[in-house]
Amino acid sequence: MVKAIVGANWGDEGKGKMTDLLAAESDFVIRYQGGSNAGHTIINNYGKFALHLLPSGVFYEHVTNILGPGVAVNIKTLVLELENLKQKNVPLPKLLVSERAQIVMPWHVLFDKLEEERLGGKSFGSTKSGIAPFYSDKYYKVGIQVCDLFYPEILKEKIASICELKNILLKHLYHAEFLNPNEIYDEISRYSEIIEPMVADTTSLIANAIKENKNILLEGQLGALKDPDHGIYPFTTSSSPLAGFAAVGAGIPPHEIKNIIAVTKAYSSCVGAGPFVSEIFGEEASTLRERGGDAGEYGATTGRPRRMGWFDAVATRYGCTVQGATEVALTLLDVLGYLDEIPVCIAYEIEGQITDTFPVTHELYKAKPVYKYLPGWKCDISKIRKYEDLPQAAKDYVSFIEDAVGVPIKYISNGPRRDNIIFK
Repeated sequence: MVKAIVGANWGDEGKGKMTDLLAAESDFVIRYQGGSNAGHTIINNYGKFALHLLPSGVFYEHVTNILGPGVAVNIKTLVLELENLKQKNVPLPKLLVSERAQIVMPWHVLFDKLEEERLGGKSFGSTKSGIAPFYSDKYYKVGIQVCDLFYPEILKEKIASICELKNILLKHLYHAEFLNPNEIYDEISRYSEIIEPMVADTTSLIANAIKENKNILLEGQLGALKDPDHGIYPFTTSSSPLAGFAAVGAGIPPHEIKNIIAVTKAYSSCVGAGPFVSEIFGEEASTLRERGGDAGEYGATTGRPRRMGWFDAVATRYGCTVQGATEVALTLLDVLGYLDEIPVCIAYEIEGQITDTFPVTHELYKAKPVYKYLPGWKCDISKIRKYEDLPQAAKDYVSFIEDAVGVPIKYISNGPRRDNIIFK
């Protein structure tokens, strides 16, 4: 059985917790896209963790965790994360890295920083993790695959050739210091010893696992509205966070993905720049931000305060549609317990016209939210474990969102820990 856990919105929906929860019944957990540019926050018996590159199944000894061919592998980050697990007494996880995955190189991070500085006020809100330059090089066919580490002469030749081109840009566009190909080769070569025990033909491994009816969980990064084809382009990430891409990025036949769990918050938050129709500001945003999650709504990777907003039914319905969601996980419902009434964006007003269809980026900038106000429940629900025990107002809120999105809500997360979950 293959399931995918994906984001319905702009990222930071709570996918890490849901993956951690469902990994308990999984044999494999696979990251299929993105890199260390986003974090999944997980709280369990070992402590609190912000995983950036590691799959969220690393806390279970029975799970084989895989970084698939579609992942941007920053080996330095990978080593640091594994060391962090060790320091917190987490048993060494079973981790495999696809031999076909590509490596985030030092120049990717450098160019990401330099380009954001060059763009200034017109930047895209990059985390400066090298992701856009990485995927640009990948599709320009000048990427370094993990398997290249074990062919020294080929690796050295590739690095020298790439640095020749990069140095022209560094000199004439960014007026920065040149890359030294020999230094980079020496640094990258040292990685081969570290990563060699993890490298595998993961595509064949997963093909066999499917034949053996193993439980496989695909873990997406960010959300549907950050997809470069279907999202708020150009304020998107550089790989596809959609379940449809999971087949490619993990190396799985698309027809094998049977369940797609779209994760959405009971309110909204947005990662990075771009239009955000239901965004709120000032004290209203600060209050929601500080109450959100275990320690407030701050980026797990960057520490940046997240942009806050009320639940956007238009955006979430669209996100669930492009994800092909079969069910929804609603997270952080408990956070809204302080409100007398809760706004929900049910439509957009664009130049006097009301629409419930999610438009292109240019139109989003003109859009104003149309709100419906639902009564709050004014109490702490974090200790409730059964849906029928929720206050009626909370159940009404969940039902309203379910109807508005058009996909059944199966999971309700009402707190940061693994056991803060209600099965509906």
